[in-house]
Amino acid sequence: MDNYDNEDEGVELFGNGGLGAAYYSSNDLDPYLVDKDSEDEEEIEDMTIKPSDLLILTARNEDDVSHLEVWIYEDMSEDGTHNMYVHHDIMLPAFPLSLAWLDCDLKGGEKGNYVAIGTMQPEIEIWDLDILDAVEPAVTLGGYKQSSFSKVLSEKKKKKKKSAKLKEDSHSDAVLCLAWNHEFRNVLASGSADHSIKIWDVVTQKCEHTLNTHSDKVQAVAWHKEEPTALLSGSFDKTLALTDMRAPAHDGVRWPVSADVESLAWDPHTSHYFVVSLEDGMVSGHDIRKVVPASSGCPAKGGEPLFNIHAHDKAVCTVSYNAAIPHLLATGSIDKTVKLWHLKDNEPGFICSQNFKLGAVFASAFCNDSPFLLALGGSKGKLHVWDIMTEAEVARRFGRYRQSK
Repeated sequence: MDNYDNEDEGVELFGNGGLGAAYYSSNDLDPYLVDKDSEDEEEIEDMTIKPSDLLILTARNEDDVSHLEVWIYEDMSEDGTHNMYVHHDIMLPAFPLSLAWLDCDLKGGEKGNYVAIGTMQPEIEIWDLDILDAVEPAVTLGGYKQSSFSKVLSEKKKKKKKSAKLKEDSHSDAVLCLAWNHEFRNVLASGSADHSIKIWDVVTQKCEHTLNTHSDKVQAVAWHKEEPTALLSGSFDKTLALTDMRAPAHDGVRWPVSADVESLAWDPHTSHYFVVSLEDGMVSGHDIRKVVPASSGCPAKGGEPLFNIHAHDKAVCTVSYNAAIPHLLATGSIDKTVKLWHLKDNEPGFICSQNFKLGAVFASAFCNDSPFLLALGGSKGKLHVWDIMTEAEVARRFGRYRQSK
């Protein structure tokens, strides 16, 4: 956290999937295309989101101005050429640190299209991505009693904020991580520099639970996909914790690790496995079934790692599993490289490494709809999409997955 203010133009987090409600089958139905006669046809085409388009959310800061960008990635042909551009963006009031896309309709409908954003401020803003010219968030969770969005972010105002009163159950420091629950779609988890984890109902806009699981900054949270009440968290206190939200007061399971936690992810193919990446460049795999039971007032302790990889020379900021290819993991680091690993039989094998000149690699995400594409962002404020099948070793090992797609 001490270095977040020093990062230039960092692209912080990516999401893929869904601006479905922003697509219109005809330009005549699109409320955003108001002055059709004066609009250039190419511009109109660019603003129309097609079913085949892939969308990427990025949050970045440039010249002390922060904003969210909605990118469109178009596959133009089978020879690998593509087109990528910013469809629209949203100005943000503070330096962005975390994103989580959610489809829960805050207005009571069946589906929505929103993004929750954590920043250096204690509030969580939720923006409607189907509104192109939004000037304020649809919902703000926690934060100061007077909306930070309406304040000028001058040094004078920042100092004044220190004495401002927080809303009840708000975080009291920066929101470092967010995780949306895919099963209970109104539920959002947040981790903060104030050492706490909060569980929010985004519809009622209330904090349902506050977990004081950790003794330092909470850097990562992730809901289990098949057991949606299970929440995994990692902290700068050098521990991981697995909490069952059906009994949040219970200590759950703890794993000690060798350094500050940077990122973690559940294995989409083997539900009892997860990986964690650390500040010292290590990545380790764990099995939640291997637990030493609680005793003498001590919480249950996770077993020894299934494997350890010295993946990078510096902090590993991001890990991402591939949803189509079992055991395929991407890692990104402060050392400016992104690497691919094969974790079959818990015997990690290095596949390849690339430096895309992004600076420190802060974020990575495989696309669920086109699983051979990996979105990457880093400290230079650039977005890069890597087609991993252009790597000879990847194509040799996993080409059959493209053929069966």
